[in-house]
Formats: sequence, structure tokens, C-alpha cells
Amino acid sequence: MNPLPPAPDAAPIGRTIGRDAAPRTALVRVPRPELARRAVLERSRRRLVVAAGGFGLLFAVVGFRLADATLISPAEPRRLAAMSRLDVAPQEHLPGRGTIADRNGEILAVSLPVTALYANPQEIENPAEAARRLVRVLPQLDVERLTARLSGERQFAYVARALTPREQQAVNSLGIPGLYFQQAERRVYPQGRSAAHILGGVDVDGNGTAGVEKYFDERLRLRRGDQLRLAIDVRVQLALRDSVQRAITEFNGIGGAGILMDVQTGEVLGMVSLPDFDLAEPARIDNTPQSREEQAQNPRFNRATVGVYEPGSTFKLLTTAMALELGTVNVWGGYDASRPIRYGRFTINDFRGKNRWLAVPEILAYSSNLASAHMAAAVGPQRHRDFMVRMGMGSRLPVELPETAVPLIPSPNNWREINTMTIGFGHGISVTPLHVVTGIAAVANGGILRPPTLMAREPGVAVEGTRVLSERTSDTMRRLMRLVVTEGSGKSADVPGYFVGGKTGTAQKTGPRGGYLENKRIAAFVGAFPMNAPRYALYVMVDEPKPNARSQGYATAGWVAAPAAGMVVRQVAPILGMAPETERMAEIQASIAMPLQPGRPPAARPAGAPAPAAAPPARPTPAVQPAAPPAPQPAPRVAPTAPTAAAPARAAEAPRPAAAPPAAQREASLAPR
Repeated sequence: MNPLPPAPDAAPIGRTIGRDAAPRTALVRVPRPELARRAVLERSRRRLVVAAGGFGLLFAVVGFRLADATLISPAEPRRLAAMSRLDVAPQEHLPGRGTIADRNGEILAVSLPVTALYANPQEIENPAEAARRLVRVLPQLDVERLTARLSGERQFAYVARALTPREQQAVNSLGIPGLYFQQAERRVYPQGRSAAHILGGVDVDGNGTAGVEKYFDERLRLRRGDQLRLAIDVRVQLALRDSVQRAITEFNGIGGAGILMDVQTGEVLGMVSLPDFDLAEPARIDNTPQSREEQAQNPRFNRATVGVYEPGSTFKLLTTAMALELGTVNVWGGYDASRPIRYGRFTINDFRGKNRWLAVPEILAYSSNLASAHMAAAVGPQRHRDFMVRMGMGSRLPVELPETAVPLIPSPNNWREINTMTIGFGHGISVTPLHVVTGIAAVANGGILRPPTLMAREPGVAVEGTRVLSERTSDTMRRLMRLVVTEGSGKSADVPGYFVGGKTGTAQKTGPRGGYLENKRIAAFVGAFPMNAPRYALYVMVDEPKPNARSQGYATAGWVAAPAAGMVVRQVAPILGMAPETERMAEIQASIAMPLQPGRPPAARPAGAPAPAAAPPARPTPAVQPAAPPAPQPAPRVAPTAPTAAAPARAAEAPRPAAAPPAAQREASLAPR
């Protein structure tokens, strides 16, 4: 069969028209040299891309580090990686040590961030040259000591503990390899020396070495941002320090102490020990044993809580309170003070005594050793010691300081009648000033013994204590303490409108081997104010005062400590918000007055007994009868062989005399002069 003929418009067989035509591939011949050249160009392009990426990443890292060092943290030099190779790494920076403030929030101690400079001696090529260059920018350093520190096989050595930003920049500009910076902290005391013995201080590593810094060391280190609030009032502290320092300067003493305490809470509002020290200087712990003389001359020795001294006539307040409380005498009763007491080789005498029977108010006002010895002897050794222990005089006080001393008192087996008589007027026993003021605070506040504290208490919270005296005895003692200031040796402590009451006391110091030191004494005043409603107890002491022209040759507490106590009251009372009761002075004074010779109450006076004005009332027979009057020659000065042994009596405080007594009379009295 023949195929159909093609359509008239069909394309010729074997040809395509337009898009339907099959594409043709053009063949181009490339020579071999050209192919090699193109391969080289491609490899070069890839290498350039890799190099450009690497350089771009490098410049990005450098730019970031420059921005971090100049813009983000310009004042924070970093440790180099070499520190990771050190065998002995520096101590890690601890959290900021807690602050210490006074009762009103005034900062007493605070830690501030600083920059420390240390070195890796193994990385320093020329220690001598590095030391010379460092001393040019840090002149406080010693070039020889620094050279030795930068030498050797060690890998860590501090160069400077605290640098200012300018010093840091100057050291950094030196470019000495092997020097590094470290963030640290420095303890700062804005109030200077004012509370040095209370705060104590820290060492170069920021660890507490003494005072509350050591007592609360763990709390201050671990509780970041915590504030330790003390009972101290920095204004009171400064006024107290100023008054004690003036007394020391005026009478050329070697030191002194002062304490102000709230009698209702036991809070210590002020406590000073002079001489003091600069808290900015890190404490150096020295375990070398020191003699008593070396210890007393050490500025870090706290006379208020560590120094133990014979209290002298200030203890007559406790003796009188004990006798009244135990009922061995009444306020209108008294004891014979007309003749010395001889007990073995000891002789007890009065200085410028009245040489007659004395009523209880007269015993304190005239500060009679003889009558006080009889008063204590009437109580008896056992009850006397029990009372002293109950008043806190036999143990360490629980105050928030590591530096506290145990009183030196005779043991129960060695507490004999002679000890009772001498301790009755403050000799043969040694206690700290804090013991004395704590006991007198209990005598004045109604009879409640409260432990002293350096921590601020919440206002209005009742503070527990131990009743040691009845309110009646405390009320009588307040009147007697006021009488000593108005009629006795404490006249210089009186401040109009504040009704100060208290007692002076002068005691010779004991030597390291026992015995009393010639012309070395403690002059003290202890008391409270205002006596119509006691709020604060006060203690002022000057160590080894010397007579001056104004004191007419005397250096007793009536001349030395009483005026200083009056100065303290005059300065701190307004600070504590107390206004003087000048308009009601006569009325208030009458309410707390006590006559020198109180009459026996009518109901208690036996029928037919003579009135006190005509003859002294009946009085108890003393436990120890006084010996016969001494020979005309002066009595020998006898001292015990140990501080706690019975001591020869020294005369009590008396009102300021018009003139110094004759030398022979001074020798015969065996008394503080």
C-alpha cells in the first residue's frame, strides 16, 4: 500500500522549523596551557578567601579585647594565664567583711575594696632593677626589702596590699613582667582611735585579732552585708576619752580607763582605755611573755577589762550594802574608829581619821578604813565571800570581748578574818574596772545585777538579772552615795542638776613579786547619776597619777578622778538627752538627803536611850577588838606577798584638805596620799 501524500503545509522531511528544532552543541577546543592557567587561578582565589576570613576573625578578636580593656572594664586589670601555672596561688578574695556601727548607726568599722600588687619572682629577670623602678612610683616601699622579696624560688610574694588608682596606673605603666594585680579589701575605721580597744582590729589578711572584730570574726566574715550594732555611743565615747585623757595629762599618769553603763540594761555606752592605738595599723601577734610593767605600757592592753587592780575605798560601797542587807548594822548604827586595829604583823589605820565612833553615813563620807574593817568583820568571812561572789567579783564577766580577766581573790580555804577586814575597805582583792562599775550599777538600780554587754538592746525590752539586794537597801545606798559627793571626798564630781552619787578610791599598786610599790597608786571614782532615778553608772580611773601644784601635793582620787568624773557627766548628760533639774534642785536633794548622824527611828529606840545628838547609839561589838593605841612612832608599812593576800590598810579618801599633812603623819597612816 502506498503511503498518503504529505500535507501542503508540512515541513520538508528531515528538517525542523523554529523551537521544535533540536539544539546543536558547539564544540570549542581549549589548549592544555590554558586549562593549567585556569586551575592555578581557582586555587589562588580559594586561598585568598581563607586568608581573608582568618584575618577578619583575628581583627574581630583584637577589636573585642581592645573594647573590653578600654570601654567595658578599663579599671580592672586581669590576671594573666601564667597564674594558672603558679604552685602557690594567692588567697581568693573573700566576700566583704560585715560593718560595725554604734547604737545610732554611725559606722565604726567598714571594709572597702582595694587593689593589691603581687609578684611571681620566677618571672622577674632583674629583681634589683625591678625594685628600684617600683620604689620610684611607690616610695613607701624599701628597696632592699623589696629586692629580697622579688628574689628567690618562690612563685608568689605580696608587694603592696592597697594601691590607689593612680598608683595602680603608675605600676602598670612600668611594664615589668611578673607583676600582677589582685582585687582585695581594706578595713577602715572612720572614728579613728575613739573605740580602739572595743573594736580590736584585724591583721593584714582581714582576720580579727582582738576586740569585737575577733569575738564576732566568723559572723563578720561569713555574713556579707551584715551590720553589727554595738551599744556604744560614739559621742559618749569621744567625751569619755577626752575627760580621762585630760586627767592623765594633768597628773602625769601612765594611763587610765573610763566606763559608762546603763544601769537598767547593762549596755556599755562608752569604754576607753588609755593609751590607745591606731586601728589603721594591722595588729602583730606577739606571743612573747611580758612582765606586768611591759604589759601595762603596751597600748593594746585594755585596762578596763584586763587590768586587775585593788579597788581601794570604792569597795566600801559594797561592804556597806552587804552589812545593811544582812542586817548586821542599821543606817543609824556604826562602829568604833578611835584606835588602830593590829592583826599579827598588819596594822589597819585611818588617814586623818576622826578618832571616834562613826555612824554608817560618816563611815562612807569620811571613808574610814577602821570602821569598814569592823563592819566587814561583823558579817564574817563566809558570808562576806558569798556576797562578793554573788556580786560577780569572783568570776570573769560575760562581756563580748575575748580580752577579759578573772579577779584575784582568796580561795574559800584562804579567806580568813584578816582577809575580810582588808577586803572590807578594798585591799587584798583585785578586780577589773568593769567588775566595779557592774557591781555599783546593781547597788544603784534597785538591787538587780545585770551582766554588762557591748551589744545594743532593743528599746523597751526587759533585761533579766539576778536580785542581789533588796530595793530598800538600794534606796539607802543611793542616799549614802549622794552624801559622799555632797559632804565627802567626791565633791568635785558633783554637777548641778544631775545629782551625782558615788565613791572615790585610792589604792597602791602591787609589785610583780608581791608587796606595794612606793608612790604608785590607782585613783578611781565610781558612781551613778541622777541618784533620784539612776540611769547611768560611771567609772573613771587614772593609773599612777603624780601630785601637782594645784593639788597641794596630793594625788588621791578626790583630787584626780572625782573632777574627771564630773567632767564626764557634764559632757555626756546633754548628749544622752538629760536636762539638769536646776529648778527643782532643792526639792530633789531633800528627797535623797541623808544626815551624817541619822537618828534612831522613834519606834525602834529603846526606852530611856539617849538621843543620837547627845550620845552615840548602841552599836554591835566588833568581831575583832581593836588593839591598844600604837606607839608614837610611825607604824611600819607592811605589804602582802601576793596581790590577793591581806594588805595593810591605807587611809581612805577624805575631803580635799587645805594643806598637805606632815610627812610623819603620812608615814603613820599607811594610806593613799
